[in-house]
Amino acid sequence: MTLYSFLLEKTRKGLVLFIKKFVLPPAGDRPFFARLDAPNGRFYPLWTAFASFSPFQKKIFYFFAAILGISAVGLLFSLNEYFLVEVPRRGGALYEGTIGTPRFVNPLLAVSDTDRDLSALVYSGLMRATQSGELIPDLAERYTVSKDGLVYTFELKEGLTWHDSAPVTADDIVFTVTKAKDPLLKSPRRASWEGVNVKKTNERTIEFSLEHPYSPFLENIASLGILPAHIWGKVGVEQFGFAKFNVAPVGSGPYKIGEIRTDNSGIPVYYDLAPFRRFALGAPYIGKLHIRFYANEEELLTAFRQGEIEAINAVTPKKAEELARVRNYAIETYQLPRVFGIFLNQNQNVLFAQKPVREALVAAVDRNTIIASVLGGFGTALEGPLPPGALGFTEPEDRRLENSGETEKTAAEILEAAGWKPDEKTGVMKKKTKKGTDVFSFSLAVPDMEELRSVAELVKKQWEAIGAEVTMRVFDQGDLHQNIIRPRKYDALFFGEIIGRESDPFAFWHSSQRNDPGLNIALYANITVDDLLYQGRTVTPTDERIALYRKFEEEIKKDAPAIFVYSPDFLYIHPARIKGIAAGTITVPSERFLDVYAWFIETDNVWKIFK
Repeated sequence: MTLYSFLLEKTRKGLVLFIKKFVLPPAGDRPFFARLDAPNGRFYPLWTAFASFSPFQKKIFYFFAAILGISAVGLLFSLNEYFLVEVPRRGGALYEGTIGTPRFVNPLLAVSDTDRDLSALVYSGLMRATQSGELIPDLAERYTVSKDGLVYTFELKEGLTWHDSAPVTADDIVFTVTKAKDPLLKSPRRASWEGVNVKKTNERTIEFSLEHPYSPFLENIASLGILPAHIWGKVGVEQFGFAKFNVAPVGSGPYKIGEIRTDNSGIPVYYDLAPFRRFALGAPYIGKLHIRFYANEEELLTAFRQGEIEAINAVTPKKAEELARVRNYAIETYQLPRVFGIFLNQNQNVLFAQKPVREALVAAVDRNTIIASVLGGFGTALEGPLPPGALGFTEPEDRRLENSGETEKTAAEILEAAGWKPDEKTGVMKKKTKKGTDVFSFSLAVPDMEELRSVAELVKKQWEAIGAEVTMRVFDQGDLHQNIIRPRKYDALFFGEIIGRESDPFAFWHSSQRNDPGLNIALYANITVDDLLYQGRTVTPTDERIALYRKFEEEIKKDAPAIFVYSPDFLYIHPARIKGIAAGTITVPSERFLDVYAWFIETDNVWKIFK
């Protein structure tokens, strides 16, 4: 029997069965449904017409009836697909690698990226930042701010617990902030909490009092993970750094510690983390996070290529693109509110006291070439002290420049107008003054990091093209910070600044911060800028702060105390099967986990009305 004959026969039998069951009811029902072949039956005309068909016509009828049936079924399937949506389902695992061994998985002591990564997963705060730049309640249910901006009151959500099932209370918040301020603990968080008083008003309410209005205070709240007082309250400040809870932490964050595997020396090899079902923002979807630790980048990349891990970060853009092509991986791009630039020390080299020199150095830098060749396009060109996403940031004008020839021409014109001329033998620019001859020569201090060295080499070539004599001095980070930056012993310094989500550049540009431990590494002083920065910290309305920071940026551009180059992107390589990641702006690499509770691997299909 052919397929055609088989389908016709099945259709015929199906129709006959349908007619007998639904059209020809039992005798008792015949007053309502008369027999098909009864002369007075309502379907008698249809029946007689069908009975008159020839065998061939009946085959045609069965054929079209079969098509009608198949079409009806297909239509039902299409309607079902139309109303179905994909929703996350709990399950799956993510294997991630990081460089370094955890020592202080503690929000008050964490300094390494590994410690901060684990702290971000294990702990939570009163507020939580999002990649879109918003701050949303986390442990807090709600908060209020007094009219004078000096008192912040937070109320905790009901039913909050730690990973060990103990309740989260106001005592935990008071304890954490008090410890952060303790000078004996020497927490990296201490500076953010000086001048802040905290008290508990009841089991769920906490009040913060500030000495002066501080607009970015909510950012401080969001960035501080809360410690459990019932655990850490038993640990003396002298023993804080040695407590076992620094490597086996108990928090209230989206994930809790499942298993810690160590080697023969007791050094952690990996952590397995399990979702915390009672996390304040909802139980995470991914069933297991496996965080594995490596000594260096080479070991990390080898493990990735061999499939031991499947997610990594902190690699150069070129390596990231190469690795993502190996298997089905995605590169997530985040904006980092960081400013990389070259800061000029006029106290060390009086050459930089001449404004035309500073302006020429600014004009000669071809930022687009640097971003394309060194960063693989993963970055934003800068002309001012604020990064993308920061309040007051404006797009740089030179993004329209197509080649370095235009930047060289502009810089040369500035120098020529100021009386600089190239030496006939060396080509180095010189300028005759009443005191003698100025030579366009200086040194450039650079951290010993591959990306920064490569950028510095390009800038050096661009400056040499306009007649500058540049000596590049490379230092390891410890030496650079201790012996070069702190005593301000450099002509020019290529360095990065972390501005933060709330755009508070006070520490980098206020004149009070010129000397160590201040971060004003350009040793810049401007009364107008000082006033703008102070107002930016005390004014609350966002539109007013934006206006202040735009004026601040204009003043800096006008004075040219530094050559701003770029703001880098943060790259996170992960399997393409990981969904729900919302890339945006983060301040440190660990903030890629801000929305980890919304990531998912497994999915279900449900009708929209049940979503």
